[in-house]
Amino acid sequence: MRFVFSVALALVAGQTLRADEPVTLANFTPPGDNRKDEPLIQRFSLVKATHFLDNASADWLKQKACFSCHTNYAFLYARPLVSSKDPVHGEVRQALEELVTERWPKKGPRWDAEVIASAAALAFNDANTTGKLHPVTKIALDRMWTVQRKDGGISWLKCAWPPMESDDHYGVTLAALAVGVAPQQYAEIPQAKKGLAGMLYYFKANRPTDLHHKAMMLWVSTYLKDFWSEKEQQDTIRQWKKLQLPDGGWSSANFGAYKRADKSEQQYGTSDGYGTGFSIYVLRRAGVPISDQVIQKGLAWLKRNQRESGRWFTRSLYRDNRHYLTHVGTAFAVMALAECGALQK
Repeated sequence: MRFVFSVALALVAGQTLRADEPVTLANFTPPGDNRKDEPLIQRFSLVKATHFLDNASADWLKQKACFSCHTNYAFLYARPLVSSKDPVHGEVRQALEELVTERWPKKGPRWDAEVIASAAALAFNDANTTGKLHPVTKIALDRMWTVQRKDGGISWLKCAWPPMESDDHYGVTLAALAVGVAPQQYAEIPQAKKGLAGMLYYFKANRPTDLHHKAMMLWVSTYLKDFWSEKEQQDTIRQWKKLQLPDGGWSSANFGAYKRADKSEQQYGTSDGYGTGFSIYVLRRAGVPISDQVIQKGLAWLKRNQRESGRWFTRSLYRDNRHYLTHVGTAFAVMALAECGALQK
């Protein structure tokens, strides 16, 4: 999913940076291909994980001049959990604000999904930085209600790229998350209450059809209590724990019945970065304690399976080319470690 904006970017990729040198949009190093055969790092490195996220997001912005769910939107969720003071974080945030304040008034969003994804990234970023609702974030959140359908749903991009870019259900849960995480009780304003009522109506008519849908609903319910009953929460937690593989990780392929364009087999028995990071993060948000053996085994998998570049590899669920799930998987790995207080350990 790519959301293009028209702000001119005079960016030039710089020379390879030292591990302790801040990344900017003027000096970043393209992170290279996401490769299954990239060697594992000898010891977990938060610095390398952060540099990968920084360079991948800067490179995407430079090369594509757009925002995508798998790279720079995810970056704005995860990066402030390490630090929001580094230059590239501010530059990527500014670029998204300019999309909302400069391109939208002139040309409008390219898709309804762009509105939802932008609002969610800004809301999570606000929550993890200032704790206050930024005026631009409110513009994006308020615009969500202009694209909500009469049935309470959202017309999402259906690119057949699971689990994020393949059906409307994901888009509605992301919109609900944007409202739930937004600071200063945005969920209590009349517009938001009406919109949330519409989403509840949609979810009653459109029950989750795969486990990733259920996990997204579980995540939403950690912010909005009316969206998932206690029984539904606990049933989902039990189901999700059972998906853990013997090595302690999770495979994204087990989250739904995903069809591959290249006709190859999904790797149901191979743990990956997105599957493991997303699982630990959502389970922790849902109240599973850090001491739980499921969490401990998952954390151990993350610490053992980081690659030399700092990323956690995730094979695409669609076809073997770019494997961009690696980018969002790395963001969720950082989010999971942060949720467990394990970033520095």
